[in-house]
Amino acid sequence: SALDRSVKARPSTTAAGGALLVVAVVLTALNLRPAITSVGPLLADMRGDLGASALWAGVLTTLPGLCFAAAGLTAPWLARRFGIDSAIAGALLVLTTGLLLRVIDGPHVVIGGTLVATAGIALINVLIPVVIKSSFPARIGLMTGIYTAALQGGGAAGSAVTPALDEMLGGWRFALGAWAVLAAAALVVWLSAMLRNRATRPPAPRVEAVAAAGRSLLRSRLAWIITGFFGCQSLLAYVVMGWLPQVFIDNGLSKGDAGLLLGLNAVIAVPISIVVAPLASRRPSQSGWIVGLGVLGITGVAGLAIAPAAAPVLWTVLLGLGMSVFSLALAVIALRARNAADTARLSGMVQGLGYLLAGIGPFAFGLLHELSGGWTVPWMMVLGIYVIQIVLGALAGRPRYV
Repeated sequence: SALDRSVKARPSTTAAGGALLVVAVVLTALNLRPAITSVGPLLADMRGDLGASALWAGVLTTLPGLCFAAAGLTAPWLARRFGIDSAIAGALLVLTTGLLLRVIDGPHVVIGGTLVATAGIALINVLIPVVIKSSFPARIGLMTGIYTAALQGGGAAGSAVTPALDEMLGGWRFALGAWAVLAAAALVVWLSAMLRNRATRPPAPRVEAVAAAGRSLLRSRLAWIITGFFGCQSLLAYVVMGWLPQVFIDNGLSKGDAGLLLGLNAVIAVPISIVVAPLASRRPSQSGWIVGLGVLGITGVAGLAIAPAAAPVLWTVLLGLGMSVFSLALAVIALRARNAADTARLSGMVQGLGYLLAGIGPFAFGLLHELSGGWTVPWMMVLGIYVIQIVLGALAGRPRYV
């Protein structure tokens, strides 16, 4: 089929693999979250300096999810048009530009620069897994683990290191802009790997278009269940990344401690995800794992809603354990499809519509905070969504196919 040929074909000259490409993948993955997680600890300073409202903050934290939703439509076209290696290099350039742009002027420029930066991230999100599959076919599991760990580690660094950069560099603009250095480093290494492979390998075919054969998954009840499950867990993740530090700061914690707690939340999901996903995937049903992690997460949310300052480390750990269900949300996409073509179609539907749903979360959370004047009502919304996630996840984990 067209899909099988596109998977087997080297998507670009990065297919040679090797140590330099491994470094390029790791550096690129490290850049896929700091643009988002670095904002949370400094959000209050940004609003104060810019004279911006909570509504503005909600828009700022909503952009990543919306960009990720759009990437599913644009990334395959860019890969076919320019090749995957060139598309990723272009996305890294876009990310670097956006990180610099968003710190040079007022609130509208911050929004615009963030939109540019997250557009670059969104494209890379879609394309890097294809590089791993095609360039390291014998080490897909290992490279996926390394990629996931680097991605989560970058997210943790964004929240934990940014407050220190704020103090060291003298303001939120320099602290946020400093992450452009890491993006530029990734771009340089990626270009080096790309040029080396072009010098040593013959030209490779570009990614082929995938024919959308078969019935529409929009008519599949299970496909919608999986989409809802993925969307709910993504929504919760973006609420946490965008607002958790501000919740802790408003409850008496310092910016540094709030950033470290968000970093802990991101880091704790790394080993859990790497261990749980393979274990759960070996069993016919993943429902028990999904529900178990959901119960841990909902306990953490309840603690944040009732007494956030009473045990912030405990609430953060429980929330991080619950958010590690992300690895299972990705796993069920493949496990609930019979073949590669169905997997591709299901993945496109789940991630496109799921991230669109996720984009509503941070905006709604900020709006409820603005209207209620506190954090209890927004966390009640999160609790309701968590219940829906657990129910949909239990259904999505049952052994059946779209």
